[in-house]
Amino acid sequence: MTDMWEFEHKYAQAGYTAICGVDEAGRGPLAGPVCAAAVILPMDIEIPGLNDSKKLSDKKRRELFPIICEKAIAYGIAFADHKEIDEVNILQATYLAMERAICKLEEKPDFALIDGNRAKDFGLPLETVVGGDGRSASIAAASVLAKVTRDDYMLEMAKDYPEYAFDVHKGYGTKAHYAALAEHGPCPIHRLTFLKKLYGTK
Repeated sequence: MTDMWEFEHKYAQAGYTAICGVDEAGRGPLAGPVCAAAVILPMDIEIPGLNDSKKLSDKKRRELFPIICEKAIAYGIAFADHKEIDEVNILQATYLAMERAICKLEEKPDFALIDGNRAKDFGLPLETVVGGDGRSASIAAASVLAKVTRDDYMLEMAKDYPEYAFDVHKGYGTKAHYAALAEHGPCPIHRLTFLKKLYGTK
């Protein structure tokens, strides 16, 4: 079984006292924002069922969301919207969202564990952790907060743009989504740079 506190322990032993986990949701969709969350958890706290949000059911994620918020020392959640994604590209927009999430933490972190294999300079020491949402409790908590928050945003957008069924696919490129795009064209929250790659248009 994976030790979900391995990385937190490693840096706590090195003297860091406020270690935040950072993850994002929504890098791949054709529409909507990318959402990031940063979470500082009390060391070794038990949150049963906490894991990579992609491995959890929507019901389980929604059960965990308020528990994480209640038990966390601090958490921050932030977006970079579709316009920013089009302006600076999805990777840089993801960094923007992550930086905003870290800045929202009520307790200033002194170390960050970032899911993935690369990160920018967020102004504090960090380690990137490939598959971190399944290897670090702090990153797993951030993954749940980011995923639920983004899903909720897309559920709201489904009310404004019902023809795209954002409530079903959350903006990802499903057959139904492509069919809706073919029939209706993009709506105001579509990522136009993603659609250029899709249709090969200039």
